[in-house]
Amino acid sequence: MAEAATGQPPLEQRRGGAAAWLVWGVAVAFVIYLFSFQTGYSIVNAAVRKDVGLSVVQVGLVAAAYTWSFAVFQLFSGALLDRLGARRVLPPAIALVTLGVFVFAHAGAFETLIAAQLILALGACAGFVGAGYVGGQWFGMANFSVMFGLVQCLASAFSAFSQNLIGFALQYASWRELFDWIGAFGIVLLGVGLAFIRDPAPVRGIQHGIVAFLREVVIGILEVARIGHVWIAAAYGALCFGALLAAGVVWAPKLILVRGLPESTANLAASVLWLGLAVGCILVPRWSDAVRLRKLPAMAGIGLQLAALLALVYAPGLPSAALMALWFLFGLGAAAHMLAFSAAGDVVSLDRIGTSAAIVNGTMFLVSGLLIARPGQIAADAVAAGAAVTMTLAMEAFRPLTWGLVAALVLAALIRESYPRTRDEG
Repeated sequence: MAEAATGQPPLEQRRGGAAAWLVWGVAVAFVIYLFSFQTGYSIVNAAVRKDVGLSVVQVGLVAAAYTWSFAVFQLFSGALLDRLGARRVLPPAIALVTLGVFVFAHAGAFETLIAAQLILALGACAGFVGAGYVGGQWFGMANFSVMFGLVQCLASAFSAFSQNLIGFALQYASWRELFDWIGAFGIVLLGVGLAFIRDPAPVRGIQHGIVAFLREVVIGILEVARIGHVWIAAAYGALCFGALLAAGVVWAPKLILVRGLPESTANLAASVLWLGLAVGCILVPRWSDAVRLRKLPAMAGIGLQLAALLALVYAPGLPSAALMALWFLFGLGAAAHMLAFSAAGDVVSLDRIGTSAAIVNGTMFLVSGLLIARPGQIAADAVAAGAAVTMTLAMEAFRPLTWGLVAALVLAALIRESYPRTRDEG
């Protein structure tokens, strides 16, 4: 019936192929584009502060504006993808991010920077989830875990060297010029997206007006949100990912410095962590599909991540090579957070897969914000009370990450096994 109506074979018969890889490649390029800006801000925020005249508090607020608004917008991006498809969602998302980059590059005041971050977050919320959605739609749900893991692998691999690349570029251009070039790349990417992003089958779209459409979007979110399994998966994935992001963005280099090693070694720690994640995001989803299980691979990954963190924080006298190996294993184990997307997707229909992924990803960013901030607050309070910056203080500061991973392991153990036994959509 569907074939007669559309002139195309059924969705499940149109998996893979050159067209699928092309659409998926554009979606992944969008994710990498997002990472280039996010990584860029972590490098240039000191220059932005000096140029625009920001206080230390305002620098933090600029970063927070993106993280928290991204988490909120994320809840709606998945539902929009489910209703409108990648063709109608991803090119406008690329356009919004590109606009946000240009607004940021030419901002002259704190308020303009905040506005730029809101524009960026509105577009970026469809990036990672959009790439996962494209993988599920074009390659089938049987390959959802592997394709989603490959997205994270490529993004992580880029993160492993992007800071050095941006730091090198800043030797020859100002931060404004650099972001102008990033914005110019966004224009090119938008053209490519408009030319090549397609959906493998017709999507529902807006059939009964904007109000009815928005009502359907909210209903879709509520339907998925009523499934307890989705929230358990989101919780263990968020704690696993939150510990990863806290270490990879802020705390891994600082822990190395507290151990008395040079700054060059400290900076290498974050790169090695992201490389471990890149490898893990290839191996863990494939292992899950090979054994047809979600719980065991998730528990093993989180357990490895926790064991590596305990050694990094509590084991005395480790040489730099051992520390780098442990950070690699920490990132490798953290790839278990990808199975949270798979576990949530297992229990929803195909037309709700974007919504489930958005709820999981939004939860991850909300929890990550807390886990990034909490160690710094503990350390600041201790230093204000007269404590010295030693490994004892580091142990105290890393306690939220440690207990977060313990909780993630317990949740992964409690969640029911959800790997599809009868559904074949690949």
